[in-house]
Amino acid sequence: MTLTNKTVVLGVTGSIAAYKAAYLASQLTQAGADVEVIMTEAATKFITPITFRSITGRPVVTEMFDLASEYSVEHVALAEAADVVVIAPATANIIAKLAAGIADDMLSCTVLATKAPVIVAPAMNVNMYENPITQDNLVKLQARDFAIIGPAYGRLASGKMGLGRLVDIDEVLGTICQVLGKGGDLAGKWIVVTAGGTQEPVDPVRCLTNCSSGKMGYALAEAARDRGAQVVLVSAPSALPRPAGVDMVDIRTAQEMYQAVKKAVAKADALIMAAAVADYRSVKVSESKIKRQQVSSLTLELERTPDILGEVKGNFVRVGFAAESENLVANAKEKLHKKQLDLIAANDITAADSGIGADTNQVVLIDREDKVEELPLLPKREVADRILDRVVELLAGKK
Repeated sequence: MTLTNKTVVLGVTGSIAAYKAAYLASQLTQAGADVEVIMTEAATKFITPITFRSITGRPVVTEMFDLASEYSVEHVALAEAADVVVIAPATANIIAKLAAGIADDMLSCTVLATKAPVIVAPAMNVNMYENPITQDNLVKLQARDFAIIGPAYGRLASGKMGLGRLVDIDEVLGTICQVLGKGGDLAGKWIVVTAGGTQEPVDPVRCLTNCSSGKMGYALAEAARDRGAQVVLVSAPSALPRPAGVDMVDIRTAQEMYQAVKKAVAKADALIMAAAVADYRSVKVSESKIKRQQVSSLTLELERTPDILGEVKGNFVRVGFAAESENLVANAKEKLHKKQLDLIAANDITAADSGIGADTNQVVLIDREDKVEELPLLPKREVADRILDRVVELLAGKK
């Protein structure tokens, strides 16, 4: 939704990572963006323009004075049309040009002429990246409000290990969404989100946990980011990729989540507890692995974990989740009022495509006045935005 009908100018330069830009162009196009690709001459040595034209359905600009191009007469047309300019991969050469204000090809000319935000994702040999000249050039670009992402550490084209790889395309996409969402309806707000299932250790290798994937919490964090919020995501262990542009706090246990949330809400405007927090933990944790052959049966004494939503309070919007297997609305209302929440999202975990780990969710939203809104089955990202719509309303009511 953040990318729908947005014009993304994608600059591709002469790096071996240029092939990854094709996947980026595909993802942007599928998300509803209008993608205009500018390739430097060196980039065409690694990947052909027809690849990008086939993906985007748009002509690819490769020359400043191509008379067949719709941009050949007014070469700043792309600069004016852009909502964001993304250079991925960005070589040391293009970084140096931009830092010096050189405009001798279509890409550098477009960047110099645009008023849109510019994102630069470096990809190059580690020695080129670590060279003081390149580092100085990146500092100059950052001082001029260019967003620099990466590079990542890993195996390079030379066979060496080091900094220089293009960051993961999901991180580029996340950064684009974050940049485009800076003027959203949550701009200037601090949103704390919890996600995943906590793990309560029994011994060094075993724990009590649940099946939560963290998908709902991560969707909420990304959606809040894309609406301009500063987001803190307190996450239990999860296999999901870390969202770009989000402050991550990694925790394992309910106690650690409790401490992290207490710290994070100090300047929060809203707390959204989407995590599946364990209700109980083992009273005693073995310092060594419990060997199967040493015990014929095992009894664990359990104690309650901290009630995070019940205990963490303040002058901020508080949103909870209720995953229920019966009496959905009644149980959700009881939790809402017991914990003095502003809003609760309840879902039936026994329903098809709405249980833990699914990519979709069907929730019932209930507010403090017991007003019930039943949402249809939706992708979790859309559910996240519907919840945040209500958070925006609640924040407006606090003024």
